[in-house]
Amino acid sequence: MHTGLLILRLVTGGLIAGHGLQKLRGWFDGPGLGGTEQMMSGLEMRPARRNAVAVAVTETASGAAIALGAATPAAAAGLTAVMLTAIRKVHWRNGVWVSGGGYEYNAVLIAIAAALTASGPGRISIDGALGKPHWGAGWALAALGAGTAASIAVVEAGRRGTEPSEVEDASARTDVDGAAGTSQSVTEAYAS
Repeated sequence: MHTGLLILRLVTGGLIAGHGLQKLRGWFDGPGLGGTEQMMSGLEMRPARRNAVAVAVTETASGAAIALGAATPAAAAGLTAVMLTAIRKVHWRNGVWVSGGGYEYNAVLIAIAAALTASGPGRISIDGALGKPHWGAGWALAALGAGTAASIAVVEAGRRGTEPSEVEDASARTDVDGAAGTSQSVTEAYAS
């Protein structure tokens, strides 16, 4: 059982961390922060730069923590927040199946994170070395709840947020003609 959990954690966590590094550093043919910022702008997640850094760091850290079996409930909450946000902003409208751009993959990752939290990362983990090889269903539900709350907060903040250039543009137009305005650039967003 503990070896199986180790394999599941290493593969899942390693791939999630790699996905985060694509966004954060541009590794593994990823877009880097610049491309991730454009994606956030296209998804109306403002300010785009802050959201790009947040998603890249959360994916990288959550993936690494899952792979190591460290702070498993916190890692599961982070992964859940990112995957639910991706479902809500990109994949939901495409239905379930990933072949059509749907949320199948995201849902599987959330289920894995919840299962790893409920069962615990096993003895071959940092949590296990610290005396916490099992967390339990209560912790899994707490991680799902925290991830859901974080996704709701991030999407709502992104809707209400403004880009620094929008604030500067509005301020400049107010000084010139007395009427505040905003500019919004729409970019082509890619989904991952």
